[in-house]
Amino acid sequence: MNAKFDGLSRRQVLRSGVAAFFVLAAGSAGATIIRGAPPFKPFDYNPPETLGPSGWYFFNAEEAGTVEAIVSRIIPADELSVSGKDAGCATFIDRQLAGSYGTFERLYMRGPFMAGTPEHGDQSELVPQQRYRIGIAALNAHCRSAMGKAFAELGETDQDKVLKGLESGEIKLDAIDSKMFFGQLLTNTMEGFFADPIYGGNRDMVSWKMIGFPGARYDYREYVERHNEKIDLPPLSIAGRPEWTARN
Repeated sequence: MNAKFDGLSRRQVLRSGVAAFFVLAAGSAGATIIRGAPPFKPFDYNPPETLGPSGWYFFNAEEAGTVEAIVSRIIPADELSVSGKDAGCATFIDRQLAGSYGTFERLYMRGPFMAGTPEHGDQSELVPQQRYRIGIAALNAHCRSAMGKAFAELGETDQDKVLKGLESGEIKLDAIDSKMFFGQLLTNTMEGFFADPIYGGNRDMVSWKMIGFPGARYDYREYVERHNEKIDLPPLSIAGRPEWTARN
């Protein structure tokens, strides 16, 4: 095939086509610089899935007390921060379970279910709601059988021993894998501690203040070139309020 088209080579044709594309793209982009307050409100078109700030939406009283005790041992209060309970981690988990996450609504959850390797990721047929309901009941049944008390009634030393037993798989629970259940608890507790407060956890932005995270701010351009400099900015929620807090 001839490489020439009316005096133009293929390379010239391609070059001119690419150039025309970028000219058209630049002309249609219409980029503008927004100064001051942005001309929109957070989540105008895609609001987050949240529930009210009070009451339990999924857990019953015993389940709520058990989860509060668990998150208080996963994140105990110290000189750096409050406990997982006081940071609202149990509230966060409750809200997540009551929403689409609790049923894995957005995941394909039809069988067949088969045991996989760690590289395959989560292969369980149980959705988070089932994992917590079954797992908490099995955990309290084990504690009552082995120690005479439900988990929340045990001392902190015994609670830590039980959680370590779940993590290692040494403690076996009925109807649910203990290591999987502990992994679910650990992951959701960490999420609740560091997530935006609008989801019920990270109360008073305690974790963001602890690590110096300035939050979901719209514009960081004036700070980009300020290298090796400590920038003291109060954390800002994606709801747009620095004082935002969730209360159970």
